[in-house]
Amino acid sequence: MSSVQKDPGDEPFLKVLRPLVETYFAFLSKDDRHVRSLGLTLSQFDVIATLGDTGGMTCKQLSDETLVTKGTLTGVLDRLEGKGLVERVPHQEDRRATIIRLTPKGEKKFREVFPTHIYYIKPFFERALTAAEMKTLRDLLLRLKESFEREEK
Repeated sequence: MSSVQKDPGDEPFLKVLRPLVETYFAFLSKDDRHVRSLGLTLSQFDVIATLGDTGGMTCKQLSDETLVTKGTLTGVLDRLEGKGLVERVPHQEDRRATIIRLTPKGEKKFREVFPTHIYYIKPFFERALTAAEMKTLRDLLLRLKESFEREEK
């Protein structure tokens, strides 16, 4: 009995992998260019967008809610603080923690850049996908993400 090994190049997931990565890079290129035109880096925008309409967050919460890595977050916050957009204030109940919140200037920046960027990105999605397809795509991407995050037993 001979076992015929399948060509690894014929794996069905490979037909998804390249378009997924190419889509990510195409999105990132448009996203980064537009955010930079608003005077921010992607990480700075992520922090401002996350802090907008909140009373602030701890660094741990901010790290969990953004795509900014813990190692990068301090530098991003330092630069945003230097621009007068965020401030660090002592936590009311936990003296070990610090709350990061937008300053009035940061709130103003959030009100300017968040809707501007959302409405810049929106047509790229709407040209390609219906609302139902966006929901399906989101569900599929979350399922795939969970598969990568799941520990092998």
